[in-house]
Amino acid sequence: MPDSRATATPDPRSGTDPGPDLAPGRGRRAVVAMSGGVDSSVTAALLVEAGYDVVGLTMQLYDQGQAVAGGRTCCAGQDIHDARRVADRLGIPHYVVDYEGAFRRDVMERFADSYVRGETPVPCVLCNQTVKFRDLLGAARDLGAEILATGHYVRRREAADGPALWRGRDSAKDQSYFLFATTRAHLAMLRFPLGDLTKDQTRALARRHGLAVAGKAESQDICFVPGGDYARVVERLRPGALDPGDIVDQAGRVLGRHDGIMHYTVGQRRGLGIGGTEAPLYVLQLRPGRREVVVGPREALARDRFALHGLNWLGPGTAPPETGIRAMVKIRNTFDPVPATVEVHADARARVTLETPAHGVAPGQACVLYEGERVLGGGWIAREGLSE
Repeated sequence: MPDSRATATPDPRSGTDPGPDLAPGRGRRAVVAMSGGVDSSVTAALLVEAGYDVVGLTMQLYDQGQAVAGGRTCCAGQDIHDARRVADRLGIPHYVVDYEGAFRRDVMERFADSYVRGETPVPCVLCNQTVKFRDLLGAARDLGAEILATGHYVRRREAADGPALWRGRDSAKDQSYFLFATTRAHLAMLRFPLGDLTKDQTRALARRHGLAVAGKAESQDICFVPGGDYARVVERLRPGALDPGDIVDQAGRVLGRHDGIMHYTVGQRRGLGIGGTEAPLYVLQLRPGRREVVVGPREALARDRFALHGLNWLGPGTAPPETGIRAMVKIRNTFDPVPATVEVHADARARVTLETPAHGVAPGQACVLYEGERVLGGGWIAREGLSE
């Protein structure tokens, strides 16, 4: 169980971990977002053990009949059943909340539109930003809860300037990249009891509490895209999105044909269907207006500057310094953070200059800023402003 001792407030710029902040429950009401997996189930068990009056909520996000066949997803029909079994085991009330309409509007349709624009979306960020940390937080408040706990592997800490977000202690499970859009107002009510644990420790706790999901496999697919067939999902939401077009080189010479730009992403090498070239070719750019996929050598992928929109600030103070900041940045979840300078502009926009050029900077992906283990915030990589 997470340590509940009082913790010292750190220097907000120090990058020093101030320690866990889950206080004893003593009957205080807490809502747990229960997806039916081992992580959220252990989260519920830990809060029960800490003395909270726990209520489990499971979100129904999409048509269960269309999304459960094949693939390992979260929030599918079996998951709702598993969440209910865990709640029964723990002796807590459990409810299913129907957010299907909001999820379609704020996540699925925006996911499809992003692909149509030639971007590479991150729907898990959109889900956390909207349905989970907007709608579910509202439901928790309506139930009289003081906190909403989730099974994310991140750490919430009290800094000198308010609640702050830190990377999960286990770097292999850290999910902070997907939570950069979480606001300070969200963090005031959110708790992440698993942030100091490894996955093995979580499974051990599940076994200790006798939870049937202790050995359940992890979700692998996007929850509404079972089997990874996102093309079918996008075509259903946006008919005509799979229009064919040309694959061209940097000079505009046609090298082949494609059956829809949404099948491609910046940095992709395999599956281009182009033969007879001396060196491997990579996707450099997608031009939805012309229905073109631009390819070229790997060195042409290197970018050292790009723009962000939708910047969310979680660092010290209420806004980033106008003079800019130095930070470590991630341009993909699997990307090792690299040093960069971030210049902040009006309307939640910024420009990032990498110390060393990176390959595969893709519009639509998130760029997350860190100082040590602390998450400073982040934004969405814009198509405009990518340097050649």
